[in-house]
Formats: sequence, C-alpha cells, structure tokens
Amino acid sequence: MKKHQEPGEQHEEVTQMVCLEADMQNGQMKEVTVGSQKVLLVRYQDQYSAIGTKCSHYNAPLAKGALVGGRVRCPFHGACFNVRTGDIEEYPGLDSLPCYQVKLQDGKVFVTIDRSSLKVSRRVKEMCSVNVDVKHTILLIGGGPAALVCAETLRQNCYQGRIVMITKDNLPPYDKPKISKSLNAESSTILLRSSEFYQQYGIEMWTEKEVVSVNPDDKVVKLNDGSSHHYDWLLISTGCRARPLSCPGWNLKGVKLLQNHEDAKEIHSSCLGQKTVVVGTSFIGMEVASYLSNKAASVAVVGTSRYPYERSLGPEIGKMCLEMLEQQKVKFYMNDSITEIKGESGKVKEVVLKSGTVLEADAVIAGIGVIPNSDFLAGSKLELDSCKAVIVDKFMRTNIPDIFSAGDVTTFPLTIRGDQRIRIGHWQMSQAQGRVAALNMLKKPTKIESVPFFWTVLLGKSIRYTGYGEGYTEIIFKGNVDERKFLAFYIRDEVVVAAASLMFDPAVARLAELMATGKIITKAQAQADDLSWLQM
Repeated sequence: MKKHQEPGEQHEEVTQMVCLEADMQNGQMKEVTVGSQKVLLVRYQDQYSAIGTKCSHYNAPLAKGALVGGRVRCPFHGACFNVRTGDIEEYPGLDSLPCYQVKLQDGKVFVTIDRSSLKVSRRVKEMCSVNVDVKHTILLIGGGPAALVCAETLRQNCYQGRIVMITKDNLPPYDKPKISKSLNAESSTILLRSSEFYQQYGIEMWTEKEVVSVNPDDKVVKLNDGSSHHYDWLLISTGCRARPLSCPGWNLKGVKLLQNHEDAKEIHSSCLGQKTVVVGTSFIGMEVASYLSNKAASVAVVGTSRYPYERSLGPEIGKMCLEMLEQQKVKFYMNDSITEIKGESGKVKEVVLKSGTVLEADAVIAGIGVIPNSDFLAGSKLELDSCKAVIVDKFMRTNIPDIFSAGDVTTFPLTIRGDQRIRIGHWQMSQAQGRVAALNMLKKPTKIESVPFFWTVLLGKSIRYTGYGEGYTEIIFKGNVDERKFLAFYIRDEVVVAAASLMFDPAVARLAELMATGKIITKAQAQADDLSWLQM
C-alpha cells in the first residue's frame, strides 16, 4: 500500500494493488478492499474501473448484481450504475456512487482512493442552485418520486430558474414503499432529502397545499388557500389515492385507507392487539397483513379471487404467499367480498361477507386499488383516459404545450410492449419519468425507455418482478415454489414478457437489463434446463 501527499495539499491518497491484470475477464466484477474501503472492481471492454460497492438505494451489495454492458444493476431493487463514472442510470435510489482511480502497471491492478472519502459510499451529482435574475418558474404539482427526481435533474442540468414543489402531504418527499412494509416508521427515517438539501439547491417546498385548478391559457394554477401562481413549465405528478370501500358502513370509525405516512402510523396504533380485517389481496393489502400478523389480536384477509396476486403473479405464487401468512395465523376468506360493515356507536364492530360469513372487527383496512389524482384538471383541456389518468407521449408531454406529467397519475407508451399505452404504479418508473420530463423541459429530447421493476416484501421475504406480464398465457418455473426458491418466466406470444423471483438473485435484475437492451427472450430459452444465457 502506498500513501502520498502532495506539497500544500490537505488530502492523502491510499493506493493498493487489488489483483493481477489477468485475474479477471471481460464482463466480470468483484469486491476488493482498499484501505478500509470496499470497492467494486469491474473489467469491461478490456478496461478496469472501480466504483462504490453499495447500491445508493438500500445499500445492497452490487457485487451480487447483474453486469450487462457498461452498467451494473442492483440485485434487490433494480437501480443501475455506470461502471466507468458511478452515475446512477436507472432507479430506484437518488445518488450516484463514488468513482476511483485505477492504474495498470507491470500486469498489476492498482486502485487509488482519497483518504478523506474512505467512508463515503454515495455522492450527490453536481447541481446548480437558483439565480434570482432568471425570470422563469417551473411548478411541480405533487411531492412524490417523480417531482423530486424532476427537480434534481433540472438542477443537474444547469437550470437556474425557480423550482416550486407543491404537495398535500405534511412531509417533503419520503420513501413511500416503506410505509406499507413498516407502518410505524418514524418520518425522520423515510425522508428522501433533508430540508438543508432543498435550501442548498434552491428547491422551494410547499407542504400541506393543494392545487385545485389549472388554467393553461394564462399559465396559472390556483391553490386551496385561494392564491394563484404563474408557471412557465408545469409538471403534474400528483400520483393516485387509495380507492375507498363503497359498501354500507364504509365511513365508520375504524375503517382505514393507507395513503400517507400519517395513515400508516394510525393503522399501526389502532390495530395493536385488535381484531383486524384487511380487504383486498393487492400488494398493499398483503404487506399490511404481513406487518400486522404478529401485532394485531387477529388478522383476516378478504379477497375476491382464489389466491392473492392471482392475475399479476399467478395462482402458484399467490398460493405460496397465502400459505406463508396462514402459518402466521392470518385467516383468508377468498372468492368472497364485503357486503356491509356494521358498527356500534359509530365504530366498526363486524364485517359481513357475501358468503354470509360474519367477521368480528375493531379495524378494517382497505387495499382495493387506486384512483388517479386528476380531479383538479377538470376544465383544463388536458387529455385524460377513461380511468382519469393523464395521457402523455414518450417524452412525458401532455397534449398542452409546456405541461408535462409523470408518475402514477400518467398513462404512457411502454417500450417493451411496442409502445402500448399503460399505467404502472411503480416507484422506479415514477422516478425515471420525472427525469425524462425534466430533460424534455430543457429541450434535451429523451424518451422513456425504462423496464418496469417492482418488489414486495412478506414476512421478510422479498419477491422481485420485472417486465409487464399483463395478458400472459403461461408461466414457466425454475426452482420450486413450494420451497420458496424460484424464478418464474411469464410467457406471451412465445416470448418472456415478465419475470418474478424469490431467493433467486440476481436473475430478475439480469433479465431487466437484457430487456433494457432490447433483447428478446424466447419461451424456448425459458424452458431450457441450461440457463447459462442468464449468466447467474
């Protein structure tokens, strides 16, 4: 190991030989140590590079991920990083990775790290801030991942006008996927950025404010406090809201929807030691049931299909998930539905099912789908689809100039489905769309090309999913679903359109990268005993 310090400089470098040049082949990566810092060493196109080894999303080990082309994809949740620069190229996550100097000498590979950055595992991309002399305003309606990434991308690309984010929430952007998996998470642990971050980069954060109308002719939005605000460019990223129950008793005290951090905390406290009924076997409903399984007095789940996730993941995986929760004393009432919620003194007492079954209940949690938050666009001439989602093109442009939209509120052309227009409520896709919207605002033509990536967690087990499986006609399994270790290929028209896995990393991450490069994966490949093409 070599340490040196140039005259007059305040930093010290640590250089260490990490391997022989011949030790690694093209397309290989491994974790090495320089000083006390773990580093991801990559060989690609006969060149060595070194970047941070932990994904900036949840610190997953990238050495266990998928290296395809010039980027590595996280094995857990699909974020991608350029192996030469460390820049984040696909979400989730916000930050890039540190990049280290590599030198080849006498057949040996040396990596150099500045000692001051030995404990640094991520870096914020360079950003500008606001310049008060620039008379230009971008309003971002919504405080979710699309709006945040849009704001950061604008600053990363030298936009110095005013950026204002307007959100109904009482918190600035936070990690919403966490709240259904850990209902009692403290707000300080889920915030995506600090208040100092927004101040440093000149991003105005207006919380607990709601846009009630948009006037594109005058380029003005009106808020619920009566104030009006001009914009030059507008992003609509208001997401979706939980669909309420429509049966008698839906408004009794104790009937809950999970929409924000406050709802999560309330569900946690109101269900502790109580008889709880979860309505819906969606990802939200099942995650809530999983979380409450060892906290509520009892948990009953009501679903309209034979198994949870039957349409999305298929009956085999749905049955496995049902059995996992049944082993934790969760009771399922499938092929059934709620007809009435009965109460006493205005509070939930029991739930009546279509089958005639009556369930005792102190709390009812509904997870039966979502509705796009687009009501405020009535009269604005913005084009919506039949489900009230905002229609955008591949550049995230609406039908009205200078108005863009991103995130769950949109319906957009999905590249891997031949630009079929769909709506996907994935965290990662919302972030990607926020970035694309920002670049197109700045006249840097960029299409949304991301491959959907999703994950759900039940009892500490994470199911990963990539692609778009709507309309699949067959599922081909590798491994064993009953043993809770499998890879599932979803087939439509003789090709793989999606994949899901449990304890089979980094298969889904690698498939996502193959799809992202435009590679067609055939049914024959999925059926083959030899999966060497997956490079596991």
